[in-house]
Amino acid sequence: MTVALWCLFVACLLPVVCAGVAKSGFENFDNRRPRDWLAKQQGWRARAHAAQQNSWEALLVFAAGVLSAHLAQAPQDWVNLVALVFVAARLLYIALYVTDRSTARSLVWAVGFLASLSLFWLAL
Repeated sequence: MTVALWCLFVACLLPVVCAGVAKSGFENFDNRRPRDWLAKQQGWRARAHAAQQNSWEALLVFAAGVLSAHLAQAPQDWVNLVALVFVAARLLYIALYVTDRSTARSLVWAVGFLASLSLFWLAL
């Protein structure tokens, strides 16, 4: 398995990690209505939940980019490097989101998004 495919695997786990952060401590957590509970959260829990939602959204573009690059037999070293940049950006993005650093978070989001788009460019 290539580094890029391992990165895709890690990217699939990031939303689950964010959910775990949002629900950690389980303050009055209601598993019968977890979405209602999450909607009422504030502060870092709400931001971790928002990071989870954004991680699902980012995963779609990244997965399509990795698979496109693999199918097109793009230069593997470049695909691996771009995939690593994406995962690093997403990890930093989540940390910045949870700690409420919005400007830096937005810049890091752009790096991750450009990395995903770069995978399509490599597939051309």
